[in-house]
Amino acid sequence: MYHPTVARLTYRALLGRRRAAVLFVLPALLLMLAAAVRIFNGPDDQVAADVLGGFALATMVPLIGVIAGTGAIGPEIDDGSIVYLLAKPVKRPTIILTKLTVAIAVTMVFSALPTLLAGLILNGNGQQVAVAYTVAALVASIAYSALFLLLGTVSRHAVVIGLVYALIWEALFAGLISGARTLSVREWAMAVAEKVTRGEGLVSSEVGLPLAVGLLAAVTVAATWYAGQKLRTLTLAGEE
Repeated sequence: MYHPTVARLTYRALLGRRRAAVLFVLPALLLMLAAAVRIFNGPDDQVAADVLGGFALATMVPLIGVIAGTGAIGPEIDDGSIVYLLAKPVKRPTIILTKLTVAIAVTMVFSALPTLLAGLILNGNGQQVAVAYTVAALVASIAYSALFLLLGTVSRHAVVIGLVYALIWEALFAGLISGARTLSVREWAMAVAEKVTRGEGLVSSEVGLPLAVGLLAAVTVAATWYAGQKLRTLTLAGEE
C-alpha cells in the first residue's frame, strides 16, 4: 500500500524551496523562544510545559500539519495534474496511503524533533516534559495529517480552512473554552503527554487517555477512508 514513485513526487512537492522555507520558520521560532526563556528564566518545569503546550502543540504542530497535509495532494487537484497520476495503474487507496505516509513523516520531522530539542533547552527534559510533548506531537501529527489531507481532497480552499481551524479552533477556542477541548486533537494529544510526564499537574487534559487514543485513531481512520472515497469520485468524474 506504499508506492515509491508517488512518495518521491510528494516529497519533492512538499520540500520544494518555497514550502520548505515555510516549514522551517515555525521550528526556528520555537527554538529561539526556548533559548530566550531559558536564558532569562532559567530551567523551570512548569514554564517548559507551558511553552511546549502553548506554542509547540497548540500552534506549531497543527500549522505544519496544514502545510504538509494539504500540500500532499491539494495542489495536484487544483492544477489538474492529479489526472496524470490517476491515469497510472496505481490503486487509489495506495495513492492516499502513500501521500498520508509522506505527510505524516514531514509533519513529524518538522514538529516532533523541534519540540524535543526545545524541551531539552528549556529544562533538560526534567520530569520528562520534553519527551512527553514529543510523543504528543508525534501522535497529533498523524491525526492532523489525515485531517488536512482529507481537506485537500474536498476543497480548493483547504489551506485557508486549515489555517482557520489551526489558529482559531485549536490555538484559541480549545485553549479558552472548556467544552471545545473535548473536540480538539491538541487535547487528545495532551492526554498522551499527561501519561508520559512524571510531574504532578505539569500537564493535564480534560479527556481521559483511553478516549483520547480512541478518538485519535477514529479520526485518522475516518479521514483517510473518506479521502480515498473522494479520490474515487474524482477518478470517475475524470473517466466520464
